Amino acid sequence: MMTESFYLPYIANAVGVRQDQVKKTLELLQGGATIPFIARYRKEVTSHLDEVQIGEIQKKYQKLEELVARKQTVLEAIESQGKLTPELRDRIEKCMDPIELEDIYLPYKKKRKTRADIAKEKGLDALAQLILQQKEKNIFGAAKNFINELVPNEEEALQGARDIIAETVNEEESCRDYLRNVFRKHGVISSKVVKTKAEEAVVYKDYFEFSEPVPRCPSHRYLAMMRGEQEGMLRVFIDIDEERAVAWLERKFIFTRGDAADQISLAIADGYKRLMVPSIENQIRTEYKEKADEEAIKVFSENLRQLLLAAPLGQKSILALDPGFRTGCKLVCLNERGDLIHNSTIYPHPPQNQWSESQAAIRALVDRYNVDSIAIGNGTASRESRDLVEGIRFDRQVKIFVVSENGASIYSASEAAREEFPDKDVTVRGAISIGRRLMDPLAELVKIDPKSIGVGQYQHDVDQIRLKESLDMTVMSCVNSVGINLNTASKHLLMYVSGLGPTLSQNIVKFREEKGGFTSRNQLKEVPRLGEKAYEQCAGFLRIKDAHDPLDNTAVHPESYGVVAKMASDMGVTVKQLIEDPVLRKKIELTRYVTEKTGLPTLQDILKELEKPGLDPRGEARAFAFDATVKTIEDVRAGMLLPGIVTNLTAFGAFVDIGVKQDGLLHISQITRKFIKSPAEVLKLHQELNVKVIEVDVARKRINLSLL
Repeated sequence: MMTESFYLPYIANAVGVRQDQVKKTLELLQGGATIPFIARYRKEVTSHLDEVQIGEIQKKYQKLEELVARKQTVLEAIESQGKLTPELRDRIEKCMDPIELEDIYLPYKKKRKTRADIAKEKGLDALAQLILQQKEKNIFGAAKNFINELVPNEEEALQGARDIIAETVNEEESCRDYLRNVFRKHGVISSKVVKTKAEEAVVYKDYFEFSEPVPRCPSHRYLAMMRGEQEGMLRVFIDIDEERAVAWLERKFIFTRGDAADQISLAIADGYKRLMVPSIENQIRTEYKEKADEEAIKVFSENLRQLLLAAPLGQKSILALDPGFRTGCKLVCLNERGDLIHNSTIYPHPPQNQWSESQAAIRALVDRYNVDSIAIGNGTASRESRDLVEGIRFDRQVKIFVVSENGASIYSASEAAREEFPDKDVTVRGAISIGRRLMDPLAELVKIDPKSIGVGQYQHDVDQIRLKESLDMTVMSCVNSVGINLNTASKHLLMYVSGLGPTLSQNIVKFREEKGGFTSRNQLKEVPRLGEKAYEQCAGFLRIKDAHDPLDNTAVHPESYGVVAKMASDMGVTVKQLIEDPVLRKKIELTRYVTEKTGLPTLQDILKELEKPGLDPRGEARAFAFDATVKTIEDVRAGMLLPGIVTNLTAFGAFVDIGVKQDGLLHISQITRKFIKSPAEVLKLHQELNVKVIEVDVARKRINLSLL
C-alpha cells in the first residue's frame, strides 16, 4: 500500500511541481476526472497544471503502483525462502529504482539450475569461500580435500569453486551498477551486415559497418538498427573496454597475490563474459530502446496533434478526386454536412487518355452541385490530376486543395467505413475520406488508427501499448481543445470526448436520431447510461449551435452558467446581450464573482469564451500551389528554389512535398544555422516553405533540401 509520504515527494520532484498539486490532481483522477477536464475546468484545484503535467503525474503514479506490486512479490518470494531479514525488508521497501530492486532480488531469484548451483550441490561452496578469503596459500592442496564421488580431482573442484565465485561476482550489486554505468557512459554500439543478407539488406546500407558511442546514438538510428536486427539483416552489439572493466572487478575482489588470486581472476574473467556482459548489455539495450521509444512516440504524438489541429475548410460543398492511372480517378461530391450525393469515375490519364471528357464531367458536377472547393488526393497521379483540374475554366470561383491520402485506404476497408457506406466499394470510400479531410481533418482522421496516418518515425517498432496510450491521449486532447458539435459529430469523434466512450457515444447518436437533435446540453442527462459524472466530464466540450441557451455553444461549463447569469443580471441585460456586446463585458469586475468554487482562473476563461462563442480555434484551410514547371523528380535540379509544404517531422529532419511523388528530406543540419535538438523547434506540420534543392538522386528517389 502506497502512503502519501512515499509517493508525493517522489512524484512532485520528478514532475517539478508541488506536493499539494500532486495530491489534488491524483484525487481528481481517482475520482473519475479526465486529464482534459482537469486541465480546463479545475485550474483552481491544481494551481494551473496543464495536460502534460497532469499526464506525467498519472504516469509516475502508475509506475510507482507497478513498483509497489513488484516489491510485494519480491518480499513474499524471499520470505518463503526464510531469508528475509529486517534489514533486507527495510531496504526493499525504501527502494525507488526498479533496476536496483532486481539487483537486490537477484541472489534470491528462482532460476534454472546454474553451474554454481551444481557446484554447491557437490559441496564446493566452502572451497569457493576459502578462495575468496585469500588466506590459504596452498589452494591446490586445499582443493584435494573436496574430492569425492562427485568431484573426481582437484581441477574439477577448483572449476566448481570458480563457477560459484563467478556467480557471486555477477550478483554483487556494486559490480552490476558499475558495469551499467560503464555501458551507459562509454559503451559503443556497433552493427554489421549479415553476410548472406547483404543484397536484400540494401535499405540498411548505412549500418553495414557502423559504430558510435551509445550516449551519442540518436533514437532514430537506434531504432533503425534494432529493426535491421529483428529482420535478420544486421548483427547489433554494444561493447565496452573489457580490460578496464575486468581490472576494476579484480580490484574489488582481489587483495593478495598467489594461487587464490589467480583462481579469482579466472572466475571473474569467466563471470564477466558468460554472466555479466550478456545480462547488462541486454539491460542497457532495453533501457535505450525505452528511451528511443519515448522520443519516437513524442515526435509521433506532436506530429499527430499538428495534423489533427490542421485548419478545416468548414461546411462547404466539395468535389473530392482520388487520382489513379489505369483504374481511373474516383469522383465524389459531398454536401455541406459531408453527405455523399454523387460518385463516378473518370479516365483522364493513360491508357484511356480521356482528358477533355474528364474535364467536362468535372465542370458539370461543379455546376450541378454548386461545388466550392475540389480536394485532390496526393497519391499516384496526383500532380497530373491537378493539372487536369487547373485546366478547367469554371463559371464560379473554385478553390483547389491537395489532401494527404495517408491512411485513407485503411479507413476505406474499415468496419466504420463499411457501416457508413455498405453499398460502396473501397475506392469510393477512400475518395469520400479525402473530401471530408478537407472539410474537417479532426473529424475524419479520428476514424483511422493513428499509426496509419504516416506522420511519425518507426511507429511500428516502438512499444505498441505505450504508443497507443500516447496517441489516444493526443487525440482526446485535440478533440476536447477544439470542441465538438453535438448534433453532427460521428460516434467515432464523440468517443474521444472527455467522459464518453464507445457505448455512450453510440447512445448519443441514437438519441439524436430519435429526438431530431439536441437543443440543450441538459438533454444529455436523458441519454441512456449517461450519468452525472459523465455529464460533468463531457458537457463543456460539446457545442450546440442555435441552442436555446447561447452558453451551450461555448466552452463555458454548465456548472458556471449561474455565474454568467449573475454577471448579466447585475448589468440589467440578458446573457445573449452580454455575449454580443464587448463594451458590457469590459465593465465586468471579475473579483466580484470569485467564490470558494469559482476562482479567478475560471472567471478569466469564461470571459475569454464569451468573446468568441463557437469560434473554431483552428482557423480556415488555405490553398497551396507548387511550382508549375516541376511535376516529376526528373524535373528537379540542384540549386532550384521551390515552394514546399512540410508533410512529416522526425528527429533527424523534415520531409517536404515539393509537388513530385517523392518528398524531399530537409535534414536537421540544413534547417537553421543555430543548434537545434529537434526540427520541431523551428518547423510545424503543413508549414509552407521555400526550399533549395541541394542534391537529387533519381535512381534512389532521394531529394535533399535546405533552408539555408
